[in-house]
Amino acid sequence: MTTPAQDAPLVFPSVAFRPVRLLIVCLALTALAVLAAGFTGHVFFGVFFGVGLGLGLLNAMLVRKAVESITAEDHPLKKKMAVNSAMRLLVITAIALSIAIGAKTYFKNNDGLGVLFGLAIFQAVLVISTSIPVMKKIRTNGLDVLESESKDRADGT
Repeated sequence: MTTPAQDAPLVFPSVAFRPVRLLIVCLALTALAVLAAGFTGHVFFGVFFGVGLGLGLLNAMLVRKAVESITAEDHPLKKKMAVNSAMRLLVITAIALSIAIGAKTYFKNNDGLGVLFGLAIFQAVLVISTSIPVMKKIRTNGLDVLESESKDRADGT
């Protein structure tokens, strides 16, 4: 009998996550966004873009904390992680939309949409910053994969 997916044990590989490096990248991107937006007369778009990057970094830190606490349990479940992720993303999205709508009301322009762009760009930066060290390790050490039992059976051994 198989275990339903939501009740299956939760297993996360180690990930190359460096929050300080991400913070530095976010600050640099924010400075570039403020500078570029300043040339178009929408400095606050760059500021809100930086707020979006900050919300993305906060989300990543909360993911790390949730993974550490849930996987530290004796029997971590995927369902618990899924509920945690859904609630966290709901709150982050609500904050970002509130800022965007509030900025539209206060500033009478769409500069607040920079928050949503910042969140989106942060996800790309996060993927790139975590995949590059992994790819470098694979390139230098190769894949350290153990031979599986099913492969041995397929070979007839």
